[in-house]
Amino acid sequence: MRISTATPDGLAVQRVADTAPAEAAAPAAPAPAPAPLQSAVLQPALAALRAMPDDIDHDKVAQLRDALAKGELPFDPAKLAGLIHRFHGSEP
Repeated sequence: MRISTATPDGLAVQRVADTAPAEAAAPAAPAPAPAPLQSAVLQPALAALRAMPDDIDHDKVAQLRDALAKGELPFDPAKLAGLIHRFHGSEP
């Protein structure tokens, strides 16, 4: 069986497998649970996040998420990108 895929740089890659089709294959073992983040770089950020008060209005977040999904709340990705850039940008 040949499988063609494209790499991020646009090159085509073909792979040849000598196995039977997936329908005839034995069921695979379930995938292991993802390991927790162990990066030393992320640990301070995770600690700071855990130390923050949990003052999020989860009901309001759910309402906004539903309104976005239904198309009832306008979303402007360019405006969001501008706000993120302004907040996190290098300009004072």
